[in-house]
Amino acid sequence: MTPGARVQAAIEILDQVITAAREGGAAADTLAQRYFATRRYAGSKDRRAVRELLYDAIRRAGELPASGRAAMLGLTEDRPDIAALFDGEPHAPAPIGQDETPAPAGTAPGWLADRLTQSGVDAATQAALLGRAPLDIRVNRLKASRDDVMAAWPDAEPLPHAPDGLRLPTGAAIENSAEYAQGLVEVQDHGSQLVSLAAAVSPGANVIDLCAGGGGKTLALAAAMEDHGHIIATDTDRGRLQRLPPRAGRAGVSIVETRLLDPGREAAALGDVVGAADLVLIDAPCSGTGTWRRNPEARWRLTPERLARLVALQARLLDLGASLVRPGGTLTYIVCSLLDEEGADRIADFLSRHDGWKAETIDLAVGTPRGAGLRLDPYRDSTDGFFVAKLGRSC
Repeated sequence: MTPGARVQAAIEILDQVITAAREGGAAADTLAQRYFATRRYAGSKDRRAVRELLYDAIRRAGELPASGRAAMLGLTEDRPDIAALFDGEPHAPAPIGQDETPAPAGTAPGWLADRLTQSGVDAATQAALLGRAPLDIRVNRLKASRDDVMAAWPDAEPLPHAPDGLRLPTGAAIENSAEYAQGLVEVQDHGSQLVSLAAAVSPGANVIDLCAGGGGKTLALAAAMEDHGHIIATDTDRGRLQRLPPRAGRAGVSIVETRLLDPGREAAALGDVVGAADLVLIDAPCSGTGTWRRNPEARWRLTPERLARLVALQARLLDLGASLVRPGGTLTYIVCSLLDEEGADRIADFLSRHDGWKAETIDLAVGTPRGAGLRLDPYRDSTDGFFVAKLGRSC
């Protein structure tokens, strides 16, 4: 592909991403994969260059652009070399017209940037939310030590405060490695590892992971428990939950039981474990404002109405999770969001409605206190953005 053809390809994928953001379609990475699947002539260098253009344009535009061309024209304001490729040559974009309006630069849609500011997220942190995410892995202590894996990956750097964490060079083919195939490692962000540690689970515990998804934090808990005890991993998404058993098998984890829940009727499937759990982990569905480094177009998908629905769901999950904790047990609440209404405000609301519960201190050596919990962010902590709180039920 010529340089101009790469720009045009990025514009065409951007058009699909913008439509998907409006209509709730596939993620940008999926759309890019589909695009190249029908264009076998694009080599690896072409695909890499197009993806870089695609994501640079997405990161730059705070508001949903009018079109892929407008998004790319916005990028030309930072990259004049790209403007020269709008030359009308075969497969290249048409020349730039005098009346064309580039998409403006920004961190997020205006209403959402305001919510972040109101939540104490300063400009530097907001900008860091749109940086490039590193590649972090968690060493599975059931099968290996961090030193074992570092011997195979000499360029890996130990992650501070995450005893099983390593940061690999960008582009490392970890999922094609023998270490991954043998269950020695899992891809997991530094922050995700840290908030899992906040649960402070012990071997032999009875645990419920209420929003387990594909099981990243479930497996981290199982490793911390030395595969001794019992974890009930639940979710309402069958496709995501089905990924957990094979992952657990590869990791050598035998203590996980999965349960598929019906949305809105979760309690019906958990009646036999009411008041029985030593720990309930709630990695709640949220806006994902802390994951924009990996999914920058997610900020175009969020609306005030969707955020309000998520907040209501989070409150309901906290109530459900509390009903499952035994006297003297704990509940750990996590969201990959920096918005107070999904984090500190949710915990304050819960504590105001539930007697016999209190916030417990979380000692992670990182993070910034926020309300009754801790907040991690890419600017200060070199992690994805998270809020985590730990609540204890009185005996």
